[in-house]
Amino acid sequence: MVSYLTEELVEMGGDSTTKAELVAVSPCALRLSRECVDPYIYHTLLLEQVFQRHELFDLIHFHIDYLHFPVSRRLELYQLTTLHGRLDIPDLVPLYREYTQMPLTSISNAQRKPLSWANWVVNVYHGLPRDLFTPRAAPGKYLAVVGRISPEKRVDRAIRIALNVGMPLKIAAKVDKPDREYFTHVIEPMLREPSIEFLGEISEPEKNELLGHAYALLFPIEWPEPFGLAMIEAMACGTPVIAYPFGSVPEVLDEGQTGFIVRDEGEAVQALEKVESLDRMACRRVFEERFSADRMAREYLAVYSCLCEPESTSRMIS
Repeated sequence: MVSYLTEELVEMGGDSTTKAELVAVSPCALRLSRECVDPYIYHTLLLEQVFQRHELFDLIHFHIDYLHFPVSRRLELYQLTTLHGRLDIPDLVPLYREYTQMPLTSISNAQRKPLSWANWVVNVYHGLPRDLFTPRAAPGKYLAVVGRISPEKRVDRAIRIALNVGMPLKIAAKVDKPDREYFTHVIEPMLREPSIEFLGEISEPEKNELLGHAYALLFPIEWPEPFGLAMIEAMACGTPVIAYPFGSVPEVLDEGQTGFIVRDEGEAVQALEKVESLDRMACRRVFEERFSADRMAREYLAVYSCLCEPESTSRMIS
């Protein structure tokens, strides 16, 4: 998401023909690295590079949660922090009470509720490049799940829904170490059903094919979803979404237009019977209107301009 935002901001920079400079502190992505034992080492090195250069920037936009707070509050700089994770964790309360002056951006209004008193500057929904996914007018014959396998994502519920409705299900999801036990004891036995296919983690082009040719995306979550990127990826393909009403879901989905919001497996089965009545090209139009990367960049640029005004009270001065 940071990359999409950066590319759009560079494109909006007038007649510039250069891409933004990447200052890498690790030779490869940390999450998939088998050699990296302590990723916070590289986060620390990253912050060192940023703070060595901080006087070069009009504003620094952080996407690393709260790791920069102790230093950035002590420097004379304009800053903004977008929070990407769940915030209903009690340990976060004293931290954000201490750093109440930090200007924050949420990715959904639901995300900020546990810390509603924090210094929220604006809410900016995620956006994707318009050409990243290809819309397809004809519905496919299988259901899809995209994301990660974990108890709060309720992939077991998605499997039961698919079995109840009698449709194949393709699961494209990663399994992180903390979720390995759930995968082994709950999900793997369910994969013995011949109509259930586990693909693992897939690339963006593969995701385009998977979602574009799906009948619908199942999003039967049971946690305060901060945003739910898979929903707008499906919408970009013209594929409707069947989702449970937790977290950001009611903000992202337009009931009866880009999908249906359900409360249980029975309602999910009923909603799937109505999916063919939805206009898949209308799903795509909603994506372009509400969730494109250029829209996201314009909204952030407006926030940057406000924060950099001399009279702004959001400037962090030691």
